[in-house]
Amino acid sequence: MASVTFIALLRGINVGGNTLKMDRLRSLCADLGAKDVRTYLQSGNLVFAAAGSTEQWTKRLEKKLAGESRLPVSVIIRTAEELKSVPTRNPFLKDPKIEVARLGVAFLQEAPAPKAVESLRAMDLGSERFHLGTREIYLHCPDGFANAKLYSLDKILGQKTTVRNWNTVLQLCEMSAA
Repeated sequence: MASVTFIALLRGINVGGNTLKMDRLRSLCADLGAKDVRTYLQSGNLVFAAAGSTEQWTKRLEKKLAGESRLPVSVIIRTAEELKSVPTRNPFLKDPKIEVARLGVAFLQEAPAPKAVESLRAMDLGSERFHLGTREIYLHCPDGFANAKLYSLDKILGQKTTVRNWNTVLQLCEMSAA
């Protein structure tokens, strides 16, 4: 089976006392058979090459990570091919007045259910805006992410999500293309 480049986005690592050192994360991933394992920042961004599917690697990593940190860690995985299309589909980039530092992407495990989208659209978001992709939601939070209502979408969407700021998305695209 051919090797694919994967990007694993771990949720809840190195925040709120839920710590996992990146050298340990790289080691755990390599123990599962991944090659060329690299991390970006200290927040659970992992790039690696391996055979298999995103579903297989999600299950493998979540199982391997069980017990490695104080709280359970959820994993959302994209292939390099899937991730490279994310920047090209961000509609907020067409507006020259938007600060890219105020953009983010919520990565979803699956496309949101219509009822969840209705709930999201019904929220009072103030100045925050979003645009639905297929398994991503593009975010614009002009007042920052610290208290953004769009930063935690798990309950509204009824699935695990994780958000990355725009710079991190671009860096992961670059790392996974190398």
